[in-house]
Amino acid sequence: MGKAKLLFETKQILEDGAILQIRVWRVPEPVPPSEHSLKYSLYFGKDGKRLVSYDNERGKGDHRHIGNEEFPYNFTDIDTLIADFMADMKEARK
Repeated sequence: MGKAKLLFETKQILEDGAILQIRVWRVPEPVPPSEHSLKYSLYFGKDGKRLVSYDNERGKGDHRHIGNEEFPYNFTDIDTLIADFMADMKEARK
């Protein structure tokens, strides 16, 4: 089995002190139960609290966190993933 290859990583501290971090890897085999070849972690939080995050953890598959709640996420492609995350982040900033 090969190693994961980091495709994209960014971390920003926003003007209000909030943290935005996005990391995406290509993996040699899907992270079960996900069926695609990407591993990802998208995070937005402030004052030590997670406000929004998306990830595909082994055993859980693709899902998102909005505040303290967790919801399944239907992954289609990386562009849609980032757009959906940014929309939830924008909503959380209101």
